[in-house]
Amino acid sequence: MAAPTNLDIDVLRTFVTGHDLGSYAKAADRLGRSQSAISLQLRKLEETTGQTLLRKSGRGLALTQEGEIMLGFARRLLVLNDEAVAALRNPSLEGHVRVGLLPDFAETWLPDVLGNFARAHPNVQVEARVERSATLKDAIGRGELDLALTWNEGDDAAPGTEDLASLPVVWIGQRDFTRHADEPLPLVMLEQPCLFRRRGLAALDAAGLSWRLAFTSPSLSGLWAAVAAGLGITLRTPQGIPERASILDTTIIGLPTVGEVGLRLYTSNGSSASPAATHFCSILRDSCLAHLAAGSQ
Repeated sequence: MAAPTNLDIDVLRTFVTGHDLGSYAKAADRLGRSQSAISLQLRKLEETTGQTLLRKSGRGLALTQEGEIMLGFARRLLVLNDEAVAALRNPSLEGHVRVGLLPDFAETWLPDVLGNFARAHPNVQVEARVERSATLKDAIGRGELDLALTWNEGDDAAPGTEDLASLPVVWIGQRDFTRHADEPLPLVMLEQPCLFRRRGLAALDAAGLSWRLAFTSPSLSGLWAAVAAGLGITLRTPQGIPERASILDTTIIGLPTVGEVGLRLYTSNGSSASPAATHFCSILRDSCLAHLAAGSQ
């Protein structure tokens, strides 16, 4: 029986850090290692997996297809490793954490994050608030939340913010949706204010396409129900799309592309944040990046 192959957590951390910073030279500075040590670690990871994970791209390195797969697993392994270490080192962690979450994630991977954190730190009370992006930002500004995961509304990053990722904005509808050129495009949208509604209508107007609001909902669950029922199409990221809906091919249907939207992490209190809030913020960040990386494969 062949001996099991074990991945080195330190090597995985180097691999992920270099990718996130966009440079393994920067990773060397961040991790306090020489560039030659970083190169040895990356070579070790490729030898362990038996795959080429990185390729030259200009003056830097880019992920191969196998590297993209490895990145998703590496993020997940690091999250579990850090949660295990934190649970053992901080068994007495206590306090109250108020976190704001987008509904796009609240019904998918975030409940597992909250559950795992609660089991690891039973003396920390987590208060999760699921709201739309603008509401969460206002709550952060009023000091009602310790941290919040929101969409980037296009404003400049302020102290206490961190841009985590950019996600594609896509048109979503029933799989057999057909656009009739002689009829206004039926839209399913959230009530204002809504970043996706604003950008979608602007794109349609710029393209000279007529539209009508077939269904307006105050909640994301209502929006998905209307899309699944065939009342119209909507604009969102690929996160949490219901089974009866799918991403529409804009080239076939003749819809304008809308680009991407940023995912931003807001924190309050700065250096005065509690240890519990700081620790949960780290777990939320790592879990979010791991989820997005896994979903892109």
